[in-house]
Amino acid sequence: MQTSAAHGIVAFVSSIPSFQTAVGEMLLVLLSMLYFFQQVLNGLHSGALYALLAFGYVLINGILHRTNLAYGALFAFSGQAMILSVAFAYQMLWLTLLASVLFGVVAAFLYAALISHVLSRSVFEPLADRSPNAIVVTTLGILIVLSEGSRIAADTHDLWLPPMLAQPIVFAEGAGFKATLTLIQVLDCAVVLAAVILATSAFARSSFGRRWRAVSDDPRAAALCGVDVRGVFRHVVLLGGFCAALAGVMASLYYGNVSFGSGLVYGLKILFVTAVGGYLSPSRAALGAAAFGMAESLWAGYFPIEWRDAWMYLFLVAMLILIGAGRDTSKIV
Repeated sequence: MQTSAAHGIVAFVSSIPSFQTAVGEMLLVLLSMLYFFQQVLNGLHSGALYALLAFGYVLINGILHRTNLAYGALFAFSGQAMILSVAFAYQMLWLTLLASVLFGVVAAFLYAALISHVLSRSVFEPLADRSPNAIVVTTLGILIVLSEGSRIAADTHDLWLPPMLAQPIVFAEGAGFKATLTLIQVLDCAVVLAAVILATSAFARSSFGRRWRAVSDDPRAAALCGVDVRGVFRHVVLLGGFCAALAGVMASLYYGNVSFGSGLVYGLKILFVTAVGGYLSPSRAALGAAAFGMAESLWAGYFPIEWRDAWMYLFLVAMLILIGAGRDTSKIV
């Protein structure tokens, strides 16, 4: 009897229009909150990639103080090198998928190390005392070479990796909606967070970090104090190249492909973000780039995605005008 009475009361209350409206509004609010949370989760992953790229870019530009247009191309080239190496190992060497992926990761880092070695010794060092436009033009040419080289190597075809670690992890759910990230997204965010924290801590406590700050502030004074400016610069370019390679590997594993033309887009975004924040703190640049990635994700979730890049670039240009650019361009290696 009590159960029947309870069901009757629930049915009577549910039939009241105001109650139905209130429940509908509550569900709508819940779905809106979950949808917003999902966009935030999406922004964590894209922000992590931007943060790693910004960290590596500022490591180099903190000493170079010149616009490096080839950095985004190095990111895309490393991703393409990994994908092509995986395809070669899987189809030609008959390795397992896991072994092929490991082979591709090693190949990507080796290519990044080789390119960084060539850039530091054959491009940046000879042109460091020249006009700033010399490095801009040269790195633009390198960007074209890397982009076209990866395109020709892939025969103008986009090769795709199979989905990896795509199991969803639910962070919140309600009203039939689940806010999730895949396992590889969580791992990517964890790797970037650990890498940035460890690198920041090492730079704050190690002698190499002190030498980097000394060369960044005044390379000539650092040289007079016995600092090997050339050695610091070469090591920094190599570390920045490894950051680009790691970002390229993670992007390839998550998206399945990194287009040979995406280097320019990523490079320009990182250039704008770091120009707004300055080149004195890699960790601050990484934090700003992560916020930029979050803003991109929120825009894609609520506004027309075809206008996303245009408005984000416009916002960064406005920030450059308000804050002021060119604060570090007077320093030359």
